Amino acid sequence: LDAIGHFPGAEVTVECNPETVTRDLLAAYRDAGVNRLSFGVQSMQARVLVALGRRHDPATVDRAVGWARDAGFGSLNLDLIYGAAGETPDDWVATVRAALALGPQHLSAYALTVEAGTPLARDRDRWPDDDDQADKYLLADDLLAAAGFRWYEISNWAKPGYECRHNRLYWDQGDYRGIGCAAHSHRQGRRWWNVRTPERYLELIASGRSPVAGEEVLDADRRAREALQLSLRTRAGVPVEALPDDAAMEGLVTLAGGHAVLTRRGRLLANEVAARL
Repeated sequence: LDAIGHFPGAEVTVECNPETVTRDLLAAYRDAGVNRLSFGVQSMQARVLVALGRRHDPATVDRAVGWARDAGFGSLNLDLIYGAAGETPDDWVATVRAALALGPQHLSAYALTVEAGTPLARDRDRWPDDDDQADKYLLADDLLAAAGFRWYEISNWAKPGYECRHNRLYWDQGDYRGIGCAAHSHRQGRRWWNVRTPERYLELIASGRSPVAGEEVLDADRRAREALQLSLRTRAGVPVEALPDDAAMEGLVTLAGGHAVLTRRGRLLANEVAARL
C-alpha cells in the first residue's frame, strides 16, 4: 500500500479466514490503510463447517469479528455458502440470523458448487441439490431484506452505501490492475494473469522478467456479450431490447426505466435468461 500510495476515499479490502486472524494482525491492517474486511464464515453451524472441510467454528467467527470491531473496522462482509451435505433449511436460517447478529454491512451468499478434481466431485452423495439451494436462496433473500439489506448482484446484499466497489468494477467491465502471483488484470478488453506460485512470481520479478503467464483480447462482439451477461446479474439489469419479447421471459424479469431486471425467480434461473441475450 505504501508503494502504490494511499488514495483518499479508496476502498481497501482484505479477505480473512476467522481462524487465522489475530488482534495484532487486524490492527496492522488498519494502520496500513485497510478499511474493509471480508471474513470467510461459510456457516454458523459447527457440523456444516465440518462438512465443508473448514477448520473454524462459530465461536471463532464471533471472536474474529469482535477483534475487527475493536480495531476500528466499520465495514465488514461475511461470506456464506449454502447447500452442504446434511445442511437443513433450519441450519441455513440459523446461519443467516447468526451472521446478521454480528452486525455486518455486507453479506455474500453462494451456492455450493462442484468443482472438477475436488473431493466433493468424487463423492456424489455429497453433491448439492438444486431445489434445496433454490429454497435456501429465497430464505436468505427474505431474511436479508427484512434486516435492511438490498440485493445488488445475485449473490450479494448490502446496506445502502456499502456495496462492494471492486466487485462492481468487475461486473461493469472496468479496468483493474492485479499485482502478485495469480493476479488478474483488465484494460480495455485485454485480460492477463500472472504465474500462480509465489516462488515463481518472486523469481521472475527479481530477474526483471514479466510475471505474466497468459492473456486474451476480447473482440467487440464478445466484449458486448460479456457486458450483458455481467450486467444481467446486477440490479441494474440490461436494456430491454437485449432480451426477446416472448412469453418465456414472463415472471423472470421486470421492466423499469428501459431496463429488464431479474425478478427473484429470474435470479434462480439467471443462466436460462442469459442464454436468451
